[in-house]
Amino acid sequence: MFSLPDLPYAYDALGKYISKDIMELHHLKHHQTYVDNLNKAIEQAPELSHKSVEELISHLDEVPESVRTIVRNHGGGHYNHSQFWLWMSPEGGHTPSGELADSLNAKYGSFQAFTDSFSKQALSVFGSGWAWLMPDLSIMTTPNQDSPLSMGKSSAILGLDVWEHAYYLDYKSSRADYVKAWWNVVNWPEVEKRFQTSKD
Repeated sequence: MFSLPDLPYAYDALGKYISKDIMELHHLKHHQTYVDNLNKAIEQAPELSHKSVEELISHLDEVPESVRTIVRNHGGGHYNHSQFWLWMSPEGGHTPSGELADSLNAKYGSFQAFTDSFSKQALSVFGSGWAWLMPDLSIMTTPNQDSPLSMGKSSAILGLDVWEHAYYLDYKSSRADYVKAWWNVVNWPEVEKRFQTSKD
């Protein structure tokens, strides 16, 4: 059975950028719901019980049709959020360093140009979805709880949840204000680690 992962920081640790109320709602309610519904789907298709969530969403065509949509949506939600919590930190913000910084500057011209491009893509998502930074430093978006992994691509090295539940309590309908604030909590050491791992 899948379980809700603990946050690597306190609910109020992201301070003025993402409030305790948002983090509690997002983690304890929304993420828990994804876990619960994924587990219900596995109960209906016990032949899937030995598979990791990564395996499930990477091979949706192998998931029984009777539970495929549930696994796609709720398995995707569980996977995406399990990564999302790690991409944020109370010590976040600032800028990346080392090879990642050099590579972003080379591809986009500057770190600011990269954040502008990523933010623009995040704001362009119609309805609910995610924006992702890929290992080759391209940017892509997906609807709902789809991810690069569920689209047959490699895992992203950074992702931003742009569902309204991620920001509505703090920023109302202003996704732009949320995206701007989010850059202050990005855990660049985690992104750098994933960038290096993706090249191995």
